[in-house]
Amino acid sequence: MRRWPVIAFATIALGALSGAAAYQHAGSFQHEGNGEWREIAWPFPRDGWPAGKAFRCDGCGGDVAIYLRPKIGFCNCDRGIADDDEVDRVADVDLINERFVPVSSGQVVRVADMPGRIRAYELPPAASTRHAVGIAVSRRCDLLVAVAHGNGDASEIGRAALAFLATNEMTRWVIAAMEER
Repeated sequence: MRRWPVIAFATIALGALSGAAAYQHAGSFQHEGNGEWREIAWPFPRDGWPAGKAFRCDGCGGDVAIYLRPKIGFCNCDRGIADDDEVDRVADVDLINERFVPVSSGQVVRVADMPGRIRAYELPPAASTRHAVGIAVSRRCDLLVAVAHGNGDASEIGRAALAFLATNEMTRWVIAAMEER
C-alpha cells in the first residue's frame, strides 16, 4: 500500500524529466554557418492558405527568418514554376513587404527533389538594407513556397535558406506536407 505513492511520484518525475529533455532539443536545427534554426510562431494573418512553418536563425549571415507552406492544387500542372514572374506572384514575399523589388533574375533550384526557382529581392525602404529570397517548387499540381529575409546579403540568405530546407528534418516535413490532401 505504501508503494503506490512512491511509484506514482517516480512515474510523474520521470515523465517530467523526459518531457523537459524533449522540449530542450525540439525545434532546433544546426546550420553550417554556426547558426541554429529554431521554430517560431507563424507571424502572418490568415489568408486563403493554411498557416505554414516559421523558423529563425540568429547566426546565418545576419538574423534570417524563413516561412514556408504548401499550396495544394495551386500550381500549373503542366509547366510547374516556369518563370520569375510566377515566383514573384506565389512565393509570399508580399507578406513581408508589398513593395518588394527583384534585384536579379531567378535561378533554378530543387527542394526535396522538387524543381522550381529562387529569386532575390530588396525590401524597401532602402535606408534599412533588408533582403529576401522567394522560393517556389512544385510537384504535379501542388506548390511549396518559402520566403526568407534578413539583414545580410541576398545570396547569403538564399544559401542559408536552401541549406536549411535540405536538412533531413525539413525534407521529411516538406514531403509529408506535400503528400497531405
